[in-house]
Amino acid sequence: MTKSDGSATIALIASDVGVSVTTVSKVLNGRSDVAARTRELVEASLQRHGYRRRSRRPPAVTGHVDLVFHEFDTAWAMEVIRGVEEVTSPARVELVISQLGGRHRPPRHWADDVLHRSPLGVLLVLCHPTESQRRLLARQRIPFVVLDTDSATAASVPTVGSNNFNGGLLATRHLIELGHRRIAVVSGPADVLCSRARVAGFRSAHDEAGLPVDPAFVRYGAFTGQAGYEHGMQLLGSADRPTAVFAGSDTQAMGMIRAARRLGLAVPADVSIVGYDNVPISAWAATPLTTVDQHVADMAGTAARMLLDLARGIDVPTTRIDLVTELIVRETTGPPASPSAGPLPAPAPSAGPLPAPAPSVSPSPAVSPAPAPSVSPSPSPSPFA
Repeated sequence: MTKSDGSATIALIASDVGVSVTTVSKVLNGRSDVAARTRELVEASLQRHGYRRRSRRPPAVTGHVDLVFHEFDTAWAMEVIRGVEEVTSPARVELVISQLGGRHRPPRHWADDVLHRSPLGVLLVLCHPTESQRRLLARQRIPFVVLDTDSATAASVPTVGSNNFNGGLLATRHLIELGHRRIAVVSGPADVLCSRARVAGFRSAHDEAGLPVDPAFVRYGAFTGQAGYEHGMQLLGSADRPTAVFAGSDTQAMGMIRAARRLGLAVPADVSIVGYDNVPISAWAATPLTTVDQHVADMAGTAARMLLDLARGIDVPTTRIDLVTELIVRETTGPPASPSAGPLPAPAPSAGPLPAPAPSVSPSPAVSPAPAPSVSPSPSPSPFA
């Protein structure tokens, strides 16, 4: 008879599957020396009998948290680390940081590695464990929280994000209110939920203003400066270019600004650009960036607090938290020069790799952080100079 009250024993599971108690123990401990088919049968029996492993963790929360990024080569990722550390450091909890090389699903061996480290919990950023990995973590009583998830999640998955739809809506409304009618959007990867949500907000702003969306002006790409630069060269290098662009990240927007300057376009006189994230450097660019603040550090801190509560055995009041987004208007947006953009003053160079900034414009520790008033809007090889 199947038990469902959590009183099932390892011996019962072993008898049900027809394997030794040692084999069941190996599966529970995430050992790799068990045949895949045997592991599946044992896991199915564990779930069927409602097996609950007794926690051997002491009441006090001590140890480390695994912070797993899909990739962390952006300023956005640094803000996430800062927000998490502001919560874990006072709690004397250490961080172990890893990345998945751009993947949004951990590889099969990932859960085994996590069990070997035995963390207090796992915080996943823009990635999501598979169903079998979730079951394995649950059996080991290792809680996890997903930050800014790449896809829709079940109500049982603790998730912290921001209102990406509203962010796209705010950015596009701002551009429309300035008088722009030819507006492009370059969002993040098409297979990431937040990217699609921002584009949905972009479209909604057009709908409420009674404006059509040019399909050629809707682009997806990586959240990187290189992607912003390449899309910028393509979009802004055409005779029927947009007069404004909503970028999927501040880094993307910086690449877009560099493309505009290489094409001889002034920002915002010839093209307005809005970023997303409000990372610190966006306020200190030569032309401070208008952007959508999704309060990245606060979002990360909220996720970290939720994870530590779960590690302490405290039930969280809600499993889904979306922080508000806010438009920060700075100096990269303004009214369009004319109702429609005319041809470029010179033929556009081909969109090649992002040129390296000239050494003379590299920031120096002796330079004051305030933007220099003498900076001109003339073309520059970098948006930071």
